[in-house]
Amino acid sequence: MSKKLVMGNEAIAFGVIRAGVDVVTGYPGTPSTEVLETIAKHRPSNVYVEWSVNEKVAMEVAAGASYAGARSLVTMKQVGLNVASDPLMSLAYIGVKGGMVVLVADDPGPISSQTEQDTRHFAQFAHLPIFDPESPENAYFLIGEAFKYSEKYHTPVIFRPTTQICHACAGIELNDDIDKHNIEGFIKDKKWVIFPRLSYENHIRIVKQERALGDAFSEFGYNRMNNDKTARYGIISGGVSSVYVREVLEDTDDHVRTLSVATPNPFPEKLAVRFLDGLTDVLVIEELDPVLEEALLKICGKYHLNVNIHGQYTDETNIAGANHYENVLTAIDKFMGRKLTVKKLQIDSPQLPVRMPVLCAGCPHRASFYSVKLAMQRIKQKAVFTGDIGCYTLGNAKPLNMVDTCLCMGADITIAQGLQRIDDTVKHIAFIGDSTFFHTGIPGIINAVYNETDITVIILDNSTTAMTGQQPHPGTGYTMMGDSHEKVHIDKVLAGCNVGLIKRVSPVCLEQAVAAVQEAVAYKGVSAVIFEKPCIGLSKSGPIPKVDAEKCIGCQSCIKEIGCPAILPMKNKKITIDTNLCYGCGFCSQICPVKAIGGAEE
Repeated sequence: MSKKLVMGNEAIAFGVIRAGVDVVTGYPGTPSTEVLETIAKHRPSNVYVEWSVNEKVAMEVAAGASYAGARSLVTMKQVGLNVASDPLMSLAYIGVKGGMVVLVADDPGPISSQTEQDTRHFAQFAHLPIFDPESPENAYFLIGEAFKYSEKYHTPVIFRPTTQICHACAGIELNDDIDKHNIEGFIKDKKWVIFPRLSYENHIRIVKQERALGDAFSEFGYNRMNNDKTARYGIISGGVSSVYVREVLEDTDDHVRTLSVATPNPFPEKLAVRFLDGLTDVLVIEELDPVLEEALLKICGKYHLNVNIHGQYTDETNIAGANHYENVLTAIDKFMGRKLTVKKLQIDSPQLPVRMPVLCAGCPHRASFYSVKLAMQRIKQKAVFTGDIGCYTLGNAKPLNMVDTCLCMGADITIAQGLQRIDDTVKHIAFIGDSTFFHTGIPGIINAVYNETDITVIILDNSTTAMTGQQPHPGTGYTMMGDSHEKVHIDKVLAGCNVGLIKRVSPVCLEQAVAAVQEAVAYKGVSAVIFEKPCIGLSKSGPIPKVDAEKCIGCQSCIKEIGCPAILPMKNKKITIDTNLCYGCGFCSQICPVKAIGGAEE
C-alpha cells in the first residue's frame, strides 16, 4: 500500500491495473486520454495497450479479447461513443466472457467537446449497466466493481467519469495487489454469431437481466442512502454532484434524507422506493440530463407515491453545463425554502485575463490555411472550406477565416461532397488532420473517388495527435507500447484509393505551398495536398527572426494576414516579435511586403 496524490484519470488507471486488466484499447479524447496513457506507463509486462485508429476499432479489439476470457478496457470521450455505438449495441445482445469495461468520459460544460451529451442515455438505449463515480477515490475502487459485474452478468459495463472527476486530484491509498484470473481462451460457440433469431431471444434475456441487475444494485454498497426517518425532504444525486450535495449539507442540522446513486442504469428501484417512503418532496441534482429525475417520476407513478419531484422539469436545477458548489447550494436553498444555514463559498481571487482560442505561435496549420487562402485569392476562385475536429478547427477565427463548417471527425471530406453536388461552380476544399485522416477520413476519400466528386482535400500532417497531447497514430512510426513500426504513408493510402492528384509540400514554404494548392484545385476530380510539418510540440525551435525597424513601414500585414500571437504591434504601429512565444518557423518573413522580417536574434 502506498498513498499518492493522483489525477482522477490516473486513479482510474491504477484501479484498472489492480483489477487485472489484460488488454486496453482506446482513442485519445479529452477528458479521457490520461487513463490509457497512465496504464501504458505503469502496466505489468503482460498487459497489452494500444491507441486504435478510432473508437469503433478500439471497441471491437477489446471485445475480441473479452471473447477469449481476458479482462479488457476501452477508453474514449462521449463523442467517441457515437463512433463506437454500432459494436456496443450488438455487444449488449452477444454478451462477453471476460470482464469488459467501456470507459466513456463525459464533458459537461462542455470544456473541450462539440457536444454536451449524457452517456447514461446510451446505457439505457443499449440495456447496459453504467457506473457513475463521484470522486477520484470512488472511481479507483468502483472500476474494479465494474469488471466484476461485467463477468458475473456476461455484459459490457459502461464507466462514466466526468471532466471534474477525470482532472481533479486526490490522495489515494493504492493497493499493489493485482486480481488474478484465468484466461480460458476463445471457445467456439454459436452464441458468438449474431442472427435475428438469436437477437430476439437475447433481447428477452437482457431485459430480464436488467431487472435482476436493478435488484442487485439496490443492495450495492456504493449506492448510499442516509436514511433519516424524520425527514420530509429528500435529495437524490449522482456522480460528482453527490460530493457537492454533501458539502452543502455537512454544516447543517436540517433533516434531509439523501441518496447517492452510483448505478443510474439499471436504476436501483427497490432502494429508491425505500428512499421515497415518508417523503413529501425530493430534489434531484445531476448532470447533464434528467435521468435520475425521470426514473423517480416513473417510480412515483408505478407505486402511486404522493411525492413532489423537483429538478430540471420544474426549472429548479440546471439543464446544461457542469454543476458546482454554488449552483447546488442555490438549488438546495430554494428547495428548502432557505431553511439551510450554511456559508456560501467565498473565493477572493483576481480576475483571470481573457485568452481567445488561437493556434500556437509557429503552428504549421497557420501557414497551411494561409497558403490555401492566398492560392484562392490569386486565382480569384470562390471556395467553401469544410473543417474537422482538431487544433485546426481554430482556423475559423480571424484573420484566417478558413473553416466554414465543422461537424464531427472525418465529416469535412463528406460534407464537401454534399456541398459540391448542389453547387459545382464553387471549389470545395476540405481540411483534415493526419490522425483524423486515419480515424474516419479514409472512407470519405473512397466515397469521393467512387462517385467522381470534384473536391480538394488538404491533409494537415503534423506527425501526431496534437490536440489531445501528442499521441501516436499509424503515420508516426511507433505505437503506445513504444514499439517502432513501418509508417502508414498517407500519400500511399491516397494513391491506393485512386486519388487523381497528390502533392506533398511544407506549408512554411509559401510559394511552393501556394503552387501545390493551385495545381490541386485546377484538377477535375479528387485531389489532395499533404502539408507536412511537425507540430511545434515535437520539433526543435528555429532561429528567432528579428525586425529591421528601419525597413518596417508599420503596415502590420504580418499581424493582419496570419495573426501569429508572437507578432506584437508597438505604439508607433511598427511590430516586434515576442521571443518568449516565437518558435522560429520563419513564415512571417515571407508575409512582410517590404522584407523587414528576417535573420536571427543574437
